[in-house]
Amino acid sequence: MRVWIALTSLVFVISFTVILILLLPPKKLVFAAGPEKGAYAQVAHRYAEILARDDIELDIIYSDGSAENAELMSSGKVDVALLQAGIPVEHGTAEAIGAVFFEPMLFLAKRPNGIPNNAALWKGLRIASGLPGSGTAVAFRDFREAVGLGPDDNIDVPLPYSEAIDALEKGEIDIGIFVTTVDAPYLARAYTSDEIAFVDLSYVEAISRHLEYADVVTVPSGAVSLEPVRPFRPQRALALQGRLVIDPDLHPAMVNRLTMAAKELHTGRDIITDRDTFPTIEGTGLPVNNMARQLIQDGPSAWHNLLPYWMAAQVNRTLLLVLPILLLLVPLLRSVPLVYSYFRGWQVWQHYPQIRLIEDQLTEHQDLQSLASFEQQLDDLDHKIGQLKLPAAYRQTAYDARLHIDLIRKRIRLLQPAPDKPLGKAEPVSV
Repeated sequence: MRVWIALTSLVFVISFTVILILLLPPKKLVFAAGPEKGAYAQVAHRYAEILARDDIELDIIYSDGSAENAELMSSGKVDVALLQAGIPVEHGTAEAIGAVFFEPMLFLAKRPNGIPNNAALWKGLRIASGLPGSGTAVAFRDFREAVGLGPDDNIDVPLPYSEAIDALEKGEIDIGIFVTTVDAPYLARAYTSDEIAFVDLSYVEAISRHLEYADVVTVPSGAVSLEPVRPFRPQRALALQGRLVIDPDLHPAMVNRLTMAAKELHTGRDIITDRDTFPTIEGTGLPVNNMARQLIQDGPSAWHNLLPYWMAAQVNRTLLLVLPILLLLVPLLRSVPLVYSYFRGWQVWQHYPQIRLIEDQLTEHQDLQSLASFEQQLDDLDHKIGQLKLPAAYRQTAYDARLHIDLIRKRIRLLQPAPDKPLGKAEPVSV
């Protein structure tokens, strides 16, 4: 019995230890943002502030943009990344928590420069469409195909966003393309410059139909500034969704924290987005993590405020781990007494085949030699059973077996012939 209890306790301790190891999350995440002073970096720092509340350190990796972020994610060098819509990721290397904000595709030009509003008519223009490896470069390549421009119709000028603003003011380029949030820090100077204006792009809705991952948003008049009014008129703009993407093997507790941070940061209303538009699992172009899906659609579970985040984040997962163990362990615990009882009974029952054999043979072999052999075998069995060290609760079985032996022994004695009486001495006869 003690052996079974010890084994059961060992199984329980090992199972609990394994579950605890699986539940405990890492304390550090590597996050791929964009350029150090860009909008993605700004968002990444806001995530870092929220995650720090749970003592989770966010190691922010700066990059040239979404295309490089996708490479970092595919190579397994980062845990989390912000990716612009339309940027492909190697299959199986990333899941989406969701789309978290709109990134308008803004076209800025030096005013007045006679640039056609119909992008299909752009010819011979110097266009800054981001650095190679940036999401802007990829988006403009797809935009160019959508409007019917050839790769040689205009001159691509690879510039970072900050330098593109300078180049516009100096007249070194004709158009600067920016795929970013409206409040990106490097656009502040462009908005206040009298030399730079929005290109009022025509046929935005039609172009969006040719760009599978593009939406259409309206930047209201005065959205950037009311004095002076910027933009002067409402601007219909193409908008790409910024996606929060994670390693598929990321710890569930980290998925929980990132998703809750996304809900905190991106649920609100901004200049081009209505409240509760983001985060969303629609239109991500990637498999959506199941836990993130549940948190975005249904909100946190009832355990959220009752348990530590790393535990509450995985109640369902924990149950999936624990329930099979309990389903095996509880019947095992219930079967221990039965197994023990069977073992104690077997110590006696193993002798019954021999007892039965002697009883059967007794009807056929009743000569003195056989009877003496049977009696000797019974004596041996009686001695073996009598030597068993059984707990008091299990001695009845041994007692019954010895009674059975004694009954057979009595039968043997009845079959043995009675010994002859010895002859008595003759008494003297008196005369």
